[in-house]
Amino acid sequence: MQSQNGANTFRARGGSGGARALPALTLLHIDDDPNDTALLRAAVRKANLPLTVHNVEDGEQAIAYLSGQGIYRDRQLYQLPALILLDLKMPRATGFEVLKWIRCHPELGHLPVIILSGSELQDDIRRAYAIGANSYFVKPLGFEALVTLVKSLNAVWLMPPQPSAH
Repeated sequence: MQSQNGANTFRARGGSGGARALPALTLLHIDDDPNDTALLRAAVRKANLPLTVHNVEDGEQAIAYLSGQGIYRDRQLYQLPALILLDLKMPRATGFEVLKWIRCHPELGHLPVIILSGSELQDDIRRAYAIGANSYFVKPLGFEALVTLVKSLNAVWLMPPQPSAH
């Protein structure tokens, strides 16, 4: 399902046979290409993950979202993300500038920021890690590869740790 703001919502079967809403975590996609956002939302749906995907199209919007300013003031609708997917090449403020801004704000510094960029340049990869990226992925070619990536990101960054059996 999609809500009015384009966010994905999910339902799962409860033990009693009724449908119950899963608590959706928020994924903030910072990318200026609407096609990339549409593909990401489709990949999240296909992976059947309980994620709400919000998109902002440039660095200024990202900063407004993360600081709860302007239209992003309503934290019920625009919750702080559990995960940020950040493109590097954007108008107004680059992904590097957004990443620096996030890492300079202690209340946001714990957020995992994954670079999802078309750039395979080693300088970009090194710079992203030096600024504080948690991980770096080149945008995959093909939808199934994106679904696999989304599942991996969910497993590594969003799934609660499972108790170890001793």
